[in-house]
Amino acid sequence: MRVPDPLPMLRTRRLTLRRPAPRDVAARFRMGRDPEIYRMFGADVASLAPFTMENAEAWIARIDEHPCAWVIAVEEDAIGEVRIDSPVDADARASLAIGILDRNRIDAGYGAEAIRAAAAFAFDTLQLHRLSVRVLAFNARAIRAYEKVGFRREGVERQSARVGGEWHDDVMMGLLADELR
Repeated sequence: MRVPDPLPMLRTRRLTLRRPAPRDVAARFRMGRDPEIYRMFGADVASLAPFTMENAEAWIARIDEHPCAWVIAVEEDAIGEVRIDSPVDADARASLAIGILDRNRIDAGYGAEAIRAAAAFAFDTLQLHRLSVRVLAFNARAIRAYEKVGFRREGVERQSARVGGEWHDDVMMGLLADELR
């Protein structure tokens, strides 16, 4: 997968997907670690440590070091991240990951909008044929967002994630280049 350097900014009707900026550290710190959001990522909320400025700086550094990751911003405010991971050049495929971290921006369609923009970039610019995701089966909000963009459920990995001491299934989903809505 040949990623343009620098990674281009992507714009949608309401979002900007961009590389991190210094102001994002404070925005990330303000979002903290919402237990409901982190549970949807598979975290054991009983063991979540307080979110620190160092954690916020590390989040920004991780995105900045990733060759194909963007901060999701509404106006100038960072609300999360989206990235294209684990490319397999021989198969023209990769995985996609997204996290909306701002509690006040959930259920507004921002996730699907960011997924659509990143997928269009993956297919049009990176010339990928397929994107895949895995999502906890109880994360209905994320599954709906992926389906809205065109991802299809391809299988279930039974009891593959231990969240809060309980086993949960992962839903495997895929999107082909000609299926993007």
